Amino acid sequence: MDETWQEHWGRPEDALARAVEVLSTPRPDLLLRLAEVVGTLVPHEAIAQLNGICTFSPAYASGPPELAGRISALDLSRLADRAAEATSAGLPWQGEAELAGRVRPVVVVAATAPGGGGRAVLLLVRADTRTGTRTETRTEPRAGTRTSTSTSTGTEPVTPRALTILQRFWELAVAHSDHRATDAAPTHAATSRASANARARAIAEFTGTHSAALSAILAPLRSADLDDTAARRAATELAVTALLDLRRGAELDRTLSEEPAGAAFARLARELGPLLRHTRVRLDVAPPAEADRSVPADAAHTARDAVRAAVLLMLEQEKPTRLHVSWSFATDGLLRAVVRGDGLGLLTSDALTVHRTADRVAVLGGHYTVEAVPGWGTTVTVDLPLALPEPAAPETDPLDGLQPRELEVLDQLARGRRNRDIAAALHISESTVKFHVANILAKLDVSSRGEAAALAHRAGLPRPERLHVAS
Repeated sequence: MDETWQEHWGRPEDALARAVEVLSTPRPDLLLRLAEVVGTLVPHEAIAQLNGICTFSPAYASGPPELAGRISALDLSRLADRAAEATSAGLPWQGEAELAGRVRPVVVVAATAPGGGGRAVLLLVRADTRTGTRTETRTEPRAGTRTSTSTSTGTEPVTPRALTILQRFWELAVAHSDHRATDAAPTHAATSRASANARARAIAEFTGTHSAALSAILAPLRSADLDDTAARRAATELAVTALLDLRRGAELDRTLSEEPAGAAFARLARELGPLLRHTRVRLDVAPPAEADRSVPADAAHTARDAVRAAVLLMLEQEKPTRLHVSWSFATDGLLRAVVRGDGLGLLTSDALTVHRTADRVAVLGGHYTVEAVPGWGTTVTVDLPLALPEPAAPETDPLDGLQPRELEVLDQLARGRRNRDIAAALHISESTVKFHVANILAKLDVSSRGEAAALAHRAGLPRPERLHVAS
């Protein structure tokens, strides 16, 4: 592989600058920015991710629509399984995979969140640089010997050093995403839960419909009254495969949007260890009795956040000698997290308002209580519903309809800059700036640059200047 990647990644400060560039990018644009930055390391024509951390958008792809639009979460899950031997050892896997109707060279990278959360997979679909034809002969038990001809595509392999940098860079991005998910703003938690609920309902409906249809097809195809045995066998195998794919798709979605209660609590116990390491406080933990029961990922995140906040408050204000942390399932469909300490008993009823913890509990439809008895200790109880109705739609941001580049132009416009200055700042032509400004005025339904700037100021623009990285 051409070593030109060293021009962008050869020095430690180059890699760190690119890390800052990616980690400072807002979540909606993160994959696009990652594609730009990683493209200087491993050139590719499409990028996709399967994120076991974020339930709002677990699978996402970017690139040519005819390719990226046909990469599904199921495709990524299969590739992750295929590459598991290499990625479990902390190494990217490179090879060939059939995507969007033909075989393509790919690189698969995987990383697990530091706290033991979901496994995130990154797929880079590389451009073909050579093609050839191969003939493959297979012997199948029931169909006999079959010869097939297929096109083999590929490209020069990525060098081991570049793969190592890619692996570490992806691990850094996954760790950052894990912290974002754990400390998500209340509105993000509500949106994520609504998305997970809608996806689960849709999969349940489609799985039932398709299962019924395919089962009806299987019945006549298995009938002994049909003469064409080979056709019946082939159709049966295809239908069975389709059923298995549907079931696997449902299982994959549950894996991405839910977490076993036992695993979620074990992760919490690991997180509490460092908080108490240099104290004399004894920690007792009581995991949920139904360890295999699934908990929505956002409920698990919020329950862990609330427990951590309660433990920190008790360590600071209660001076306990013993803490007891437990999770259980209440009969009314609630996940109940309890923190009990034997401290001074002085914690106030609004204690969990710190770090937006109370807001995160409320936005998921939950509530908490603080029972403090002076001289006897304090008990914090957090109840989170396991199933929620759709939350009210958040207030619409007037800038939501703008594309990322249009937002950058508006940001510059809000600073009072002229088209020529905007073009120089964004490294685009002045005519392109005029085109974007016209689109911005139309989308914001304003008639002048001044009105657009006023609207931008009300929406929080201009933003503070960000680090600019020259590529």
